[in-house]
Order: sequence, then C-alpha cells, then structure tokens
Amino acid sequence: MMNDPLDVLNIPELERLSVSDRIAETLRDAIVDGLLAAGEVLRQDDIAARFAVSKIPVREALKRLEAEGLVTFIRNRGAIVASLSTDEIMEYLDIRAMLEARAAQLSAPHISDANLALAQASLDALGCAKNARQWGELNWQLHSALYADAKRPILLAEIRSLYDKVERYVRALLAMTPEMPKTQAEHQAILDAFARRDADAAAELTRAHVLDAGASLVKYLSDHRDHHHKGENP
Repeated sequence: MMNDPLDVLNIPELERLSVSDRIAETLRDAIVDGLLAAGEVLRQDDIAARFAVSKIPVREALKRLEAEGLVTFIRNRGAIVASLSTDEIMEYLDIRAMLEARAAQLSAPHISDANLALAQASLDALGCAKNARQWGELNWQLHSALYADAKRPILLAEIRSLYDKVERYVRALLAMTPEMPKTQAEHQAILDAFARRDADAAAELTRAHVLDAGASLVKYLSDHRDHHHKGENP
C-alpha cells in the first residue's frame, strides 16, 4: 500500500504558520495605520502574551515584516518599527510610479466595464471619506480595480508592498490636509483615460500622479521633521 503523500505535511507546523500570518497582519495594519510609531520597540514577550502563543510565531511574523521594510532588528534592542528617510520614501515612490505606469499600460486596453464601475464607485466614495484610513483603503481599491485587467498578479503584489511601506506617511499627510480636490481631479483624469482604453495616457497620467503625490509627501515630511528638530533644539 502506497503512503499518503500528505503524510509529509507537518500539520502543527502549518497551524503555527497561520498564527504567524495572523500576527504579521495585525502588526502590519497597526504600523500602516500609524498606531505603532516609527522607532517603537516591538517586544516579542509582550506580543506573544497578547496572542497567547510562544515567541516562535512572533519572531516569524517580525522577520516577515522586516523583509517588507516595516520592521528593523537592532542589536541589544530587538525589533523596532522601521523609520524611513525622505530619500527612501522618494525612491519607493519613484519605483511605484514606474510599476504603476506599467500596470496601467497593460490593463487599460482590456479593462472590463465591471472594473471601471468599481473604480468609479471607489473614486466617488473617496470624496466622502471621513478619515485617512478610509481614504487609504478606498485609494487602493480604486487603483487595484484599474490594474486588475493587466493580469499580472506578481506586479500588483509588488505595488501593494510598496503601498504598505509608505502608507503610514501618506495617512499622516492626509490627516493634516483632508481636502484633496487636486488628487481627486487627477484620479478622474486617470479613470477617463482607462474608460477610453488609452494605454499611453493612462500610463503617463498614473506615473505623474504617483510622482506628484510623492513630491507633496516629501515636502510635508521635510517641513514636519524640520519643525520637530527645531522644537528639540531651541
């Protein structure tokens, strides 16, 4: 009698990994939402106690977040929430502009009416968003609907990873400047290009939109950090 090939699976190991996934997702959300600030120490004992697990899945979750650029391990301090310099943020957004332009170019000629409708509904909801978290979720829903028909899941996963890296900084900006008519107008122009199935216009407008948002974000962070440092050193 042949052995069941599933016998090789270590079920407790799979269960442990699912716990690790849950911890990583919870911590990721807290970091992206700004609930865990840059530089904050992430104590493995405390996290393990909160989730009622051993430190093993906690460490796995933290290592995954380190790979995503959200957590840094420092000697003698353990894991902390990563902090990005303005140069790093601008580089991430520069890469995002290239990848999103490519996704737009591939998707626009083939976009379905259903995804256009979802994108328009997301854009309309953005105008009524009450807080930065809602705005962030709807913004991703809008862009992912536009890019879905590129049929490039790896490309979209890379774009999402870049979103997560800088989203907490974007939300800090939005919390200070909730009125974003310029951004809404840019979104509508992008959506209109997709509705025309104009690949070149969709790509160029998307690239410009991401770079413009990046420039605004870097200016905000530079001003904010300058004021913070002046406050520390009167």
